[in-house]
Amino acid sequence: MRICIYGAGAIGAWLGVQLSLSGKDVTLIARGPHLAAMKKNGVRLLIDGEERVAHPRCIEDPAEAGPQDYVIITLKAHSLPGIGDSIKPLLGPDTAVVTGVNGIPWWYFYKLKGPYENHKLDSVDPDGRFWDAVGPERAIGFVVYPAAEIAEPGVIRHIEGDRYTMGEPDGRPSERTTLLCEALKDAGFKSRVRDNIRDDIWVKLWGNLCFNPISALTLATLDKVAGEEGTGHVCRLMMLEAQEIGERLGASFRVDVDRRLAGGAAVGAHKTSMLQDLELGRPMEIDALVTVVQELGRLVEVPTPTIDVVLALIQQRARIAGTY
Repeated sequence: MRICIYGAGAIGAWLGVQLSLSGKDVTLIARGPHLAAMKKNGVRLLIDGEERVAHPRCIEDPAEAGPQDYVIITLKAHSLPGIGDSIKPLLGPDTAVVTGVNGIPWWYFYKLKGPYENHKLDSVDPDGRFWDAVGPERAIGFVVYPAAEIAEPGVIRHIEGDRYTMGEPDGRPSERTTLLCEALKDAGFKSRVRDNIRDDIWVKLWGNLCFNPISALTLATLDKVAGEEGTGHVCRLMMLEAQEIGERLGASFRVDVDRRLAGGAAVGAHKTSMLQDLELGRPMEIDALVTVVQELGRLVEVPTPTIDVVLALIQQRARIAGTY
């Protein structure tokens, strides 16, 4: 099984270590000092009080790798539209493209029965560039729950979690999802195939939609954003707006708002990824986490007054920071 991980930051490199150690043929696409360190010393993973080292192929140019069985994309969401052409050398006739990216994915309406089937989302895939370059028939939905960080170039520190879910856009069983799920289990992860992966996408997005931008606007950690009365109320309003949108599109929410808020607060004094990106001067995942929900609301005619306000504020914050 040939697996390429495109965008091997913390999560991608961690996947690469575990899959490589379990005997899979793994290629990591990365760049800069992180790539240089992985090529020189292998990929070092700090987990459960031990260090694991693997030596997958580490490259910058996808053309060096050739066609793969699976391409797992673990880039930041805003980077996705720019890789449509560079990913093509990795694609053979049956290559699956596994989107391990935060937020609503580019393929969301592929094989979603109803009036919006095959609708393209401009906020996450402007002009359908990635859809047209790659083809939605390759897509496998993939939801990433664990957390990890790059401790230093080439060194990944596991923070918590080991769970991934995946599924076909049409919800049907397939050999390719079964084989990928088993590969992840062989590598030591908890993995399962869902018959409606969009439900999992919405439940994860539900928190990211509000926790991330509010944390970047207030500089507060997750326990305060979700757990304190004022910001918690704003989160609740955003989540209720998003829930109505998701349900109009056929999604089911397996937990209620209170439980999702409590789960966020229970994480503790954790800086969200958006706050970390702001502090490091990097682009934030605004469009895939917030703008797209506004776009979906307009599509299904659900008002999003609270989301609109928070989106306007975080967009302005990003513009002032020079990252939007």
